[in-house]
Amino acid sequence: MLPKNTRSGLLFSKHQKKKQTPFERLFEIFKELITHTSGDFDEAIEWLRELDKEYKLSEPDYTIDDFIEDLLQKGFIKQEIKPDGSGEGMGITAKTEKLLREYALKQIFGKLKKSGQGNHKTQHVGQGADQTGELKAYQYGDPIESIALTESLKNAQIHSGMDQFSLRQEDLVVQDTHHNAQMSTVLMIDISHSMILYGEDRITPAKKVAMALAELITTRYPKDTLDILVFGNDARTIPLKELPYLQVGPYHTNTVAGLELAMDMLRRKKNTNKQIFMITDGKPSCLKMPDGSYYKNSVGLDEFIVEKCYTKARQAQRLHIPITTFMIAKDAYLQRFIQTFTAANKGKAFFTGLDNLGEMIFEDYEVNRKKRLGN
Repeated sequence: MLPKNTRSGLLFSKHQKKKQTPFERLFEIFKELITHTSGDFDEAIEWLRELDKEYKLSEPDYTIDDFIEDLLQKGFIKQEIKPDGSGEGMGITAKTEKLLREYALKQIFGKLKKSGQGNHKTQHVGQGADQTGELKAYQYGDPIESIALTESLKNAQIHSGMDQFSLRQEDLVVQDTHHNAQMSTVLMIDISHSMILYGEDRITPAKKVAMALAELITTRYPKDTLDILVFGNDARTIPLKELPYLQVGPYHTNTVAGLELAMDMLRRKKNTNKQIFMITDGKPSCLKMPDGSYYKNSVGLDEFIVEKCYTKARQAQRLHIPITTFMIAKDAYLQRFIQTFTAANKGKAFFTGLDNLGEMIFEDYEVNRKKRLGN
């Protein structure tokens, strides 16, 4: 069931600023619902129908069924065999998966701009950058000082002629630069059962952050790399296309397995600048033993498990891989564990609520990037 705040303020407080078509209005809400339901189209539509009854979202000449038909015609959904094999149903397409990443980026980036925190559209070029001798098309965020004025004016002359001379953004070219090293990031997401316990949905904000961070890096820092892994009883990597479908399981929290996999992935990266971001509610409660069995303890902090975590933190520090932990629980004993863990790695920790999780991760990514790349 969706949280109450999702059903009211989050969805409906900011969608009346400009005139929207019936499809656009419903589509904004649908994007939220399909994220909350981990890509389950039937459940998302069921919620949309319920919300329609309560908030009168549709119109007499444009029903929810009309909206579904438009989704199909516009290529946002497709007919497919249901995961349980019980017949055909509807599922979202790759087009929608990409759109959800863009939507998450817009949501988080919009909050950043309003709060005045940072400017993530600026690419800083400093001591770590060398000119390649090549030109490339100007992109919003490129440093003004890197614009090749002569070549840009020449392009404007070709496109507009001397009688009606005008310089457009399309005419601008910049001196291409590359950093001596780029940033490789592994994002770890806790998918243990505690991420949805006590009536608090922690996995959806984490999922949105992952989608937004993926979109930020792939579109604005294409030479950087981002890998995403999830950890419950075990750890595994997931491709970007799976992010909208991410769910928690009946799992404990094997933080050690996540760290081991993250470090193994980063060892294989050629980049010298590497980092781990970890989103968790904090309590490691599981280890996989050499014989393949699982050692689990959900009561308090198990000293045996905790010491293994500290060992991995120190190992990452020796490999020059800082770990930034985003802790989304407020228990004092968990905060003490994270503080000790962070000290062992010489990394950073943020004790954050769910509302500003995305902003904090974006800020830290930018700060780390400038610091590590010599900007």
